[in-house]
Amino acid sequence: MSAKAEALGGAGEQKLSPQFHVAHHFDKADTQFDAGRMGVWLFLVTEILLFGGLFCAFAIFRSKYFPSFVEAHHHLDRVMGGINTIVLITSSFTMALAVRSAQKSETKKTTALLAITLACAAMFLVVKYFEYSHKIHDGLLPGGNFTAADFASGHPGIFFAIYFMMTGIHGVHVVIGMGLILWILLRNQKNEFSSRYYAPVENVGLYWHLVDLVWIFLFPLLYLVG
Repeated sequence: MSAKAEALGGAGEQKLSPQFHVAHHFDKADTQFDAGRMGVWLFLVTEILLFGGLFCAFAIFRSKYFPSFVEAHHHLDRVMGGINTIVLITSSFTMALAVRSAQKSETKKTTALLAITLACAAMFLVVKYFEYSHKIHDGLLPGGNFTAADFASGHPGIFFAIYFMMTGIHGVHVVIGMGLILWILLRNQKNEFSSRYYAPVENVGLYWHLVDLVWIFLFPLLYLVG
């Protein structure tokens, strides 16, 4: 085998992620893959702890200012929240299909599915932008910035402080997820992923599923229960 052919591993192997290599501190590819996946799961645990703390804060303030939370949550747009829920569930589905396509070396299909996932994420942020704009226009703002009238309860600003904090942090995670999806989409277009090497696609998929899962809890908690 020529030096060039050896470097590429032949035409057949070029299709199977020619840039992939096992790092020197791993004895084999499986060990490297498992280590990377464990790292991602540990990171996801920290994310769960973060949002778990926010959910606990919501429960504490809701119990203390229950009438204000119940009244304020009626001012959230359930339709927009529902649309965003459907959009994120769809994106989670297309992300799962993208991981499967990468595992089967279906590069074009993986690119298309990642693009759809990216579009869904952008749609989520657009809907969120209109939601935030409406709240700001009506003075439904956190804490002392709350200026909306016709509220019977005394502390609706606390509800909107929790609302903007939780949905804002979640929105930041959506933006980070979009960056990660774009990153693996560009790498996929360079044929870097295949049945031989697809760990980055799977790891980004795990992160994206967590982002979706957090919203699945946020939507009923903020929009339906209050």
